[in-house]
Order: sequence, then C-alpha cells, then structure tokens
Amino acid sequence: MAATATATPRKRRSRKNKYITLHSPFLMKETKHELIGDPIENNGRRQQWARCTRTHHSQLVDLDELEAKANSKDDDFVISRENAVSYNPRHEYGIGDTISHEVWNVLGRVIRKEITSNGSHAIVVQFEDKTEKRLIEKLSV
Repeated sequence: MAATATATPRKRRSRKNKYITLHSPFLMKETKHELIGDPIENNGRRQQWARCTRTHHSQLVDLDELEAKANSKDDDFVISRENAVSYNPRHEYGIGDTISHEVWNVLGRVIRKEITSNGSHAIVVQFEDKTEKRLIEKLSV
C-alpha cells in the first residue's frame, strides 16, 4: 500500500474591510472611507491610508486621533428640558442649541448647520439616543 500524503487545505484568507466616516477634502463633506493596508507606526502614532469610496482619493489618517474623537463623542451629554427650545421650522437655531421636538417627544442638540441642494437651510441635530437627523430651519412660507 502506497503512503498517501494528505495535503492540508489552504486556509482562505478573508479580506477584512473596515470602513470609517471621514471628511473628504475633494467633496467638502463627510464620506465613507475604506481603511487600506496595514497601520504604520510613525513618531509614536498609528497611521493608516483611507480611500474614499466615492472619489477613490486616498489620505493618511491618524488612528489614535480618530479613536480619541470617537471616545469623546461617546461621552453622554446631558440635555435638560428646562433650557430646551421647542422646534419650529420657521425659527433659526445656533450650533449647541438644545431643542425639543414635540411631535417625536425627544430632546436634541444642534451639532452643525447646512445648506441643502435647493438653497434651504437645515440643522443637524443629535438626539439623546445618539441618532442624527436633518431638520429644516428658516422656512419661509
């Protein structure tokens, strides 16, 4: 009987994609980026290349800085109903204002202001459950 060599099956290498949201300087807004390659150690900081999924431009990002920002966003912010202003699409709000959405019965904080594609004004509000919603402001009827 001949000895048969048993070949060990090659382990299939699965490519692990990791996506993050970063500011794209080419589109001038936050877009989804894919982390490519392995992290690089540079001056005691971990850095890695990230490629925009829309424009395919790459940029070197500091992973330590991203983690610090993510941890600071995770900090719970306390919103009190006493200083919350009731949301009205006709009013104007500032960044950091606390609003109360009466229909949804939730409180949130204005985190940024935007201009929509049709020229209207919008605010992005982060609510207590960490969801972000875009609401209209300065609506003229």
